[in-house]
Amino acid sequence: MAAPLQIPSHPLGAAGHRVPRVALGCGNFGGVGSAPAFFGQGLSLSEALELMDAAWELGIRHFDTADAYGGGRSEEAIGAWIRSRRTRPTLTTKVFNPMGRGPNRGGLSRKHILHGIDNSLKRLGMDYVDLYQIHRFDPTTPIEETIDALDDVVKSGKARYIGASSMYAWQFADYLHKQEVRGKTRFVTMQNHYNLVYREEEREMMPLCRAEGIGVIPWSPLARGFLTGNRRRQDKGETARAKSDAFAHDMYYQESDFAVVDAVSDIASKRGVPNAQVALAWLLSRKGVTAPIIGASKMGHLEDAIAALSLTLSEEETKALSKPYTPHRVLGHM
Repeated sequence: MAAPLQIPSHPLGAAGHRVPRVALGCGNFGGVGSAPAFFGQGLSLSEALELMDAAWELGIRHFDTADAYGGGRSEEAIGAWIRSRRTRPTLTTKVFNPMGRGPNRGGLSRKHILHGIDNSLKRLGMDYVDLYQIHRFDPTTPIEETIDALDDVVKSGKARYIGASSMYAWQFADYLHKQEVRGKTRFVTMQNHYNLVYREEEREMMPLCRAEGIGVIPWSPLARGFLTGNRRRQDKGETARAKSDAFAHDMYYQESDFAVVDAVSDIASKRGVPNAQVALAWLLSRKGVTAPIIGASKMGHLEDAIAALSLTLSEEETKALSKPYTPHRVLGHM
């Protein structure tokens, strides 16, 4: 395997650890067969291994997964890649979503977190992960129980850092405050829902993260492909995924969203680049963003992400991209 390219890196929030400015999202790994991928039908093991090879060669050395992706198969695929290539990216996994039937097979209880990290490490074939994140807020478990369990995960050496994902800013602030008061390991990242057609995070979550030194690693930076410009008002889009993606249909597809895509397409056409590069360049330029999570399934997706790193939008272009946006209800917290 060729030596990786050197792409820009960024600190993981206030932590000393640095990561490339784009990360590979592995939510669609291992979804072929009886266990579907977390986001629908996914890549086979061989396809996932090839994609990780391609990401590594492009300099992407941060892989993001979760225990629930593919029912554990995503972690198994990454573990197989690490063992066969004898190299190690920065690795993020997550805990919260159900991993089977029963009242204690999901959530953020001490029992589930401690079982979750052990099971994730077993599937990955590793002694520790670099970043262990809570996948969502759990209203049924006391915050103190969750932060104490996460602190034990770090102190046991099973994770180097901890982070969180989509929730309300007041909930995240409560976590941070109680971690400080109790002298427990602090979150260093927030993996939130943030892109050109969903910018509600700019109201409270993004300012909170900047003020607290929290690294932001947004999920769905291309709005599940909506920003690429191949979705349509009348029939959802030309691909099977576009037509069947009920999750995206519920979150996007309002008239103002299409107006944002039209603005992206206009700039992309004038620049002579794909929509994806413009949308990612915009996100990378947002203050506080560390590294968007790119849910790639093809080599071209990775190449667009790398190309976006060197695409600088003018102030006029940024204003044109922002102008069509209209407020949305809260999306992606569940």
